[in-house]
Amino acid sequence: MLSMKYFSVSGLKKVFTHFCILLVLAIGASQCFAQSQTNTGSADYKSQKRYLELINRVFQYIQYQYVDDVDLEKVYEGAVRGMLDSLDDKHTTYLDKDAWREITDISQGAFGGVGLSITKAVSGTEEKPAYVEVVKPIENSPGYNAGIRAGDKIIAINGQDTAPLTMNEVLGMLRGEVGTSVTVTVRRGKTDIFERTLVRAIIENVTVNYDMIGTVGYIDISGFSTETATHVQEAIDSFKKKNYTGLIIDLRDNGGGLLSSAVDIADKFIDSGTIVSTKSRLRYENSTYRASGSKTTVAKTIPIVVLVNANTASASEILTGALKDYHRAYVVGTRTYGKGSVQYPVQLGDDDGFKLTIARYYSPSDTNIDKIGILPDREVAFADFTPEEIETYQQLLDDDTIYRYVDDHENMTEADITSYAVELKKTYNLDLRVLRKLVRNQVERRHGYSTYDLDYDVQLNEALKILREEDVFELLKTTKTLKQLEEEEAAKVPVDA
Repeated sequence: MLSMKYFSVSGLKKVFTHFCILLVLAIGASQCFAQSQTNTGSADYKSQKRYLELINRVFQYIQYQYVDDVDLEKVYEGAVRGMLDSLDDKHTTYLDKDAWREITDISQGAFGGVGLSITKAVSGTEEKPAYVEVVKPIENSPGYNAGIRAGDKIIAINGQDTAPLTMNEVLGMLRGEVGTSVTVTVRRGKTDIFERTLVRAIIENVTVNYDMIGTVGYIDISGFSTETATHVQEAIDSFKKKNYTGLIIDLRDNGGGLLSSAVDIADKFIDSGTIVSTKSRLRYENSTYRASGSKTTVAKTIPIVVLVNANTASASEILTGALKDYHRAYVVGTRTYGKGSVQYPVQLGDDDGFKLTIARYYSPSDTNIDKIGILPDREVAFADFTPEEIETYQQLLDDDTIYRYVDDHENMTEADITSYAVELKKTYNLDLRVLRKLVRNQVERRHGYSTYDLDYDVQLNEALKILREEDVFELLKTTKTLKQLEEEEAAKVPVDA
């Protein structure tokens, strides 16, 4: 981040002018901005110069005449946020140091850290402080090798109490340069407290989990990083060795990631034609990504079901749209989010930046799903809670009943989970399946989470049913491309004659 607080007053004008020039140059260098040579509505050079001078003038007034001392870093961030917010595009945003670190970690697929998957309550109580809880140590990571286990509480980092810290503050303390160390204080159970000094190492951002469900291969993709396509191929190779007869690709709650990663994965299923195209007002941002038969690794004889929901967005919609348009996969779940634009991240200072929408993407049938989403071929949704059930659910969480019970009953079996859920229902009138899920989540919190949950997941069960009992290829003959769905929707809109 640009640090201006240590510059003299006489140098402030130069600093702010440098910031404005830096912004223009950064965009231009990354091909996110160009002066248009045609009449496309872009500001000409004189207009650009005038507005930069006006911005500089406002900055000088704030610095020299505002009633109180000015935090220049705050003014800088506010100026950048204001420019980006003026575009009225929620996907074009300023990225502070925490957001920039997160987007960098996701896109690069790895970061310097200790290898602990963690969670943290937003707030706590005196009886139950909001300490950091270990969900799962990543195998062969510093945390794993130090003996830290799922369910352990990190109550301090380098001697600082973690209860009042935000999750971003915790991540900022645990992550860092490879080879540097951090000391964590761990509480196991109610009384066992110990310290471990962990030397940070390269930690891969895990975006793919997979397993076999009978003869069906199941791949859960949580995001798209530089390494995601490689791990998807590892899953496919594993399934082939086990003679899989069908495939489920789970893209639920997948908010996206790298467009190139989604393209590489789609290429494993599609042997020719356009996978996705991008269109912009700038010609050099227009691109067409095509499939190559040499990269196709899944035989056309393998039936595929894709799972989606309202949080399936961006790159995951690119993959879904391509598989749907080519009638390569049957889509199950609920309508997707509808993010049909492409963002480019631009770094400003040492640890901040912004992302800018530079294009919109189009499916193979030349359809943009922005603000529309993708309709599944078969809609399957989880049952909505009634107002009474919502109140009961919240009361159960507030009472912390399940958490305390599971902490006092280690190594609960599935039979134990079912039995306890039946007892809970006497006080909390919720569906037994929901209660079992809540108890199971707490049990798995201590021992690591399962790849899937057939007891609770109605959408996954429907996908399995389709693969086992129906002819997917016959179903695909009746599915519609995104263009056909778009035309059907347009035909429903009344037109004045």
